[in-house]
Amino acid sequence: MSRSTVRHHPLVAEDSPLPGPSPAESPLGGSPLRGMSPDRLLNDLDMRSFRAPDDPSLNLLEVPSTNWTRSPRESGSSSLASSTCDLNAPIYDPDRNSKMGLNARLAFAIAAAAFGSAFQHGYNLGVMNAPLGLIEDWLNETSSTDSGLNDTMSNNTRTYMDKSETTMIVSIIVSIYCVGGMIGGSLTGFFANRFGRKGGLLVNNIFAIIAAIFFGFCKLANSYVMIIIARFFIGVNNGLNAGLAPMYLSEIAPVNLRGAIGTVYQLVVTISILFSQILGLESILGTVDLWPILLALTALPAVFQLVTLPICPESPKYLLINKDEAISAQRALTWLRDTSNVQEEMGEMRNEAEAAKLVPHVSLREITTNPTLRIPLVISMMMMIAQQLSGINAVIFFSTKIYLAAGLSDEAALNATIAMGTMNVLMTICSLVMVEKFGRKTLMLAGLFGMLVDVLLLFICLLLKDYASWISFLSIFLVIFFVVMFAVGPGSIPWFLVTELFAQNARPVASSIAVAVNWTAAFIVGLGFLPIQEVIGPYVFLIFVILLSLFILFTWKKVPETKGRSIDEITAMFKQSAYGGNSV
Repeated sequence: MSRSTVRHHPLVAEDSPLPGPSPAESPLGGSPLRGMSPDRLLNDLDMRSFRAPDDPSLNLLEVPSTNWTRSPRESGSSSLASSTCDLNAPIYDPDRNSKMGLNARLAFAIAAAAFGSAFQHGYNLGVMNAPLGLIEDWLNETSSTDSGLNDTMSNNTRTYMDKSETTMIVSIIVSIYCVGGMIGGSLTGFFANRFGRKGGLLVNNIFAIIAAIFFGFCKLANSYVMIIIARFFIGVNNGLNAGLAPMYLSEIAPVNLRGAIGTVYQLVVTISILFSQILGLESILGTVDLWPILLALTALPAVFQLVTLPICPESPKYLLINKDEAISAQRALTWLRDTSNVQEEMGEMRNEAEAAKLVPHVSLREITTNPTLRIPLVISMMMMIAQQLSGINAVIFFSTKIYLAAGLSDEAALNATIAMGTMNVLMTICSLVMVEKFGRKTLMLAGLFGMLVDVLLLFICLLLKDYASWISFLSIFLVIFFVVMFAVGPGSIPWFLVTELFAQNARPVASSIAVAVNWTAAFIVGLGFLPIQEVIGPYVFLIFVILLSLFILFTWKKVPETKGRSIDEITAMFKQSAYGGNSV
């Protein structure tokens, strides 16, 4: 076959018609090809002439460059419209995305990304609760060694930490995790652009492995400094995961599953928190000898991701828009959808790529000064702040006291805490289903409003708990209901909403800012909640009543509904808002 046949179409020069073969050479049964545009040719070809219809292992007919979409006009200029806008190309059907469901390959990619990253995040959020008392006792045993004293000294001459020193070190161990998270979150944009979404997740596992090594050998080395170092490194890892994983999940998801797949991150976080609580039981790993192993198990999700994620492709949007690798993007999309029929979705991605060329790079200054970018940025940051300042930490802190006040034993109170974690998992699963049915804004408002009513009633119950025994049991119900409302919306939606509000070129820097704000808010809550609680007691809940009211008002007025909308539609909506006088 000569080089002018369509099987060798990559050799065709850009913006030029195919050389016309003789009718005898034409693969279309004698129809001449002269003067036919590449887009017209690709649409008219019968794909069955190139491969067996049931053979998914063969690649699609590959279009080497999106520049083929620039069709010459009579004036000699080029059009920036994508091939989906060509009259001879198949019309893009937005309803086609609604027909795309979950397949085995996509599920595998979701598991590889989520369980390797979100599991790290949740596990290290909950794992310190059980062994914290054991660590305090161990700090006294290692204090003389860390002070440089001879370890063979008798117990009578050893110097031990006083209560204030122990509290200071424990506070550093707890808070340094959030400091690492802030640093990791701020590096999300760099990692996403430098290594890619998938590549960034893989590189990030280095921090988890380093942390696991320090955790595992801290007791053997009699050094609490190793725990502090490990908590910092795992914080950096979790901060990066919180930005990179939702970004990857959002970009590999079909439009109709984008919210559900985005919720998977928070679902795995809740599962891993529950898992860490169970492993921390005294009957399992919460013992004097085994607590370093409990902390070092953070290496397992990293190993899981290092084994599974390389099998999965990079984000197709990253390959096409950031790397300009159309063939690789099409192959990745074909693998994720487990079908060769991805032309329409590729067309939508090409539209986004053409739009991104107008603003090839979004800087920190651009995203804060450009109204079309500043509005979604403020929304993203406010949703992250709403998640952390909603009062979830206060309710969890008071939960143990509430359980004990109701007459539960220590063991029963611990079981109630695990039951609360189980309810959190179950409601996050429900949120995964409801987010595509009711929408992001609706669930966010429902969750915030339910938390507002709950925290107000819980405040009243804490004030009146001594007047009737049934009030304490009502408090237990309110604690569980608060967690349910948190899981419905505020717990999961902020993580993936930021990836839905921005186009590809602004998504990394926006995620960096939003995730860093989330970790900063968590740090502020961790640093300031206990001192405020000690001063005003249960009246601390009134602060959250005010904050929740403000978050509800902001969500109602400013947050758009993104369910089922493409990036182009969402971007156009913010442009209209910015230049229509309704800017944030």
